Amino acid sequence: MDIKEQTIELKKQLQVLKENYEKNNPPENKKDKQFFMDVKRKTEPVYAMLETWESDVLAIVKQRKVNVHPHQVTSTRENMELLLMHSYYIDVKRKRYMELNHSVLYIFDQLLSDL
Repeated sequence: MDIKEQTIELKKQLQVLKENYEKNNPPENKKDKQFFMDVKRKTEPVYAMLETWESDVLAIVKQRKVNVHPHQVTSTRENMELLLMHSYYIDVKRKRYMELNHSVLYIFDQLLSDL
């Protein structure tokens, strides 16, 4: 999968996470092992995709093929990882969630327009 496809797929995942955040309620017990295992199962592929995406994008950033800085790429990965957790545990205010969401989306869109 090339960087463009990875970014498009991550954008889709970002939308799924946002819908999850908006439609669901926080878990009754945040220490529920079954809930944790369910979240882990759903999020592991996205974590793996993010890791690959980050290393691939950093490689093209070094070649100066896109107008994104390395720290933006790393921050985008970290923010997306935060969104992964916040989308299931619903443990952050909507304003903060949307700020993270928009910052991730901005970098994804920037990359896609540069590619």
